[in-house]
Amino acid sequence: MRQTKFFLKTVKESPADETALNARLLIRAGYIDKLMAGAYSYLPLGLKVLEKIKNVVREEMNRIDAQEILMPALQPKSLWDETGRWEEMKDIMFQFKGRGGSDLGQGATHEEPIFDIMRRRLKSYKDLPVAVYQIQDKFRNEPRAKSGLLRGREFSMKDLYSFHATRDDMLAYYDRVKLSYLTIFERLGLNAIAVEASGGAFSEDYSHEFQVLTPNGEDIIFHCDCGWAQNKEIAKVKEGDKCPSCGAEKIRADKGVEVGNIFKLEQKYSAAMKLSVTDQNGKLTPVYMGCYGLGPSRLMGTLVEIHHDDSGIVWPDSVAPFKAHLLLLSQSTVTKEIADNAYAELQKSGVEVLYDDRPESPGAKLTEADLVGLPVRIIVSDKNNGLLEYKRRSSAEIKKIAIKDLVSEINKI
Repeated sequence: MRQTKFFLKTVKESPADETALNARLLIRAGYIDKLMAGAYSYLPLGLKVLEKIKNVVREEMNRIDAQEILMPALQPKSLWDETGRWEEMKDIMFQFKGRGGSDLGQGATHEEPIFDIMRRRLKSYKDLPVAVYQIQDKFRNEPRAKSGLLRGREFSMKDLYSFHATRDDMLAYYDRVKLSYLTIFERLGLNAIAVEASGGAFSEDYSHEFQVLTPNGEDIIFHCDCGWAQNKEIAKVKEGDKCPSCGAEKIRADKGVEVGNIFKLEQKYSAAMKLSVTDQNGKLTPVYMGCYGLGPSRLMGTLVEIHHDDSGIVWPDSVAPFKAHLLLLSQSTVTKEIADNAYAELQKSGVEVLYDDRPESPGAKLTEADLVGLPVRIIVSDKNNGLLEYKRRSSAEIKKIAIKDLVSEINKI
């Protein structure tokens, strides 16, 4: 894509009321635009990143036999009354009157709608197990939407729901999802750890949060190198204590950003919403359910919190909107021809490239390229005698290469 035809407008300053690092960088680099606290527009660069994150999530969900659906964001009060959550959620759920005086809510979560779907379709243990997921915007009236994409009032969420005839089957699938989540985070370039957390009102057993340790995190995590980790909210230990799992190491306390969570919902919703199936003996029994959340938009914000430097964003290859940023630093006929040839070579080879062919100053282009943060920077100028200046955004090393070697150099990554 030629930058002269691409809608990319960086800004020198982020909004004065924007305190979150991830949002400040994403706004300045032209990825998102702030409409109000907790609500952001995704501009062309930002939408490309968000979709790449979603695609990684889809691939891993499909690998664990989950099937994608899409449920309405609008939900009737009557459905939520069945579980008693209309009143429980009123402080965080956007609730309003629809035409004719009907009470409606905007989807803060989708347990009730998915149960309504399943109770009209699941009749026998032979229909189970089944796992479905969606990727959809959620709406929550967060009291402190001050963390950019890490905590929004409107945000992208992948929610997976699984239904099982037995508790053992639910637990086995829960473990599959846990491993799948760790794979997703690894593919995205995040070092996430599975942290034990409260099971809430659903289960006496632990749930699991997936936390990325960062100084800007909102949670306190006690953890050990052996893999044991607990949220401060449930921990009965303190920093410096011996690990309750391995007994050998001292526990550390760090801040973390929660990027996913998984719950064993057991039979709570099945009982409330009357979802039972006949077992092998013909007896009606409530189904077991697990629910598994992960936020693509929150992941995008977390990636920026982790992958940046003083000059801007440093995107991992897996989610970068373009693989390479080709910068034309001279407007001479010869240099333009070299840059055009390099651009054509990259396009022919299927490399996603943003070609900065604008008549801007070299300094402005270089500064903007660092802010935008694409994995590879390729400079074409009069100084290099027909060679290209090649640099990884995450490295200080600069190479001089010929056009014929450009694609092979990029493919080494």
